[in-house]
Amino acid sequence: MFKYEMRVRDYECDLQKVVNNSVYQNYLEHARHEFLLANGVDFAELAEKGVNLMVIRVELDFKKPLGSQDDFYVTVEVQKESRIKYAFIQHIYHKEDDRLMVSGKAIGLAVSLQGRPMACPELEGLIATEPV
Repeated sequence: MFKYEMRVRDYECDLQKVVNNSVYQNYLEHARHEFLLANGVDFAELAEKGVNLMVIRVELDFKKPLGSQDDFYVTVEVQKESRIKYAFIQHIYHKEDDRLMVSGKAIGLAVSLQGRPMACPELEGLIATEPV
């Protein structure tokens, strides 16, 4: 399982002094991109080849809020949803005690320059071999 560590920055918090709910999507997206890079899949390079990876659905379950300067980590695993859809299963954990803060699932697919969904061989090798 891929794990990426981060820290909450002050400006990501709202008036209640917790991370604004919209910021969690940034954390998850950043971790997905780092996951792809760590596995030899360059998002920008794919785009140059005419393969655009797109998110078509996001589900988030908020368990507990992160606060300013909290250290946390994001895990990433990939499941196959269909012939052309991939599910990025992600969790955000508080680093201090491994407490689950957010669970997420982002459904993505590859799209050609003509806008047609397509299989993505680069993602096939990243699929978790055991159920997530």
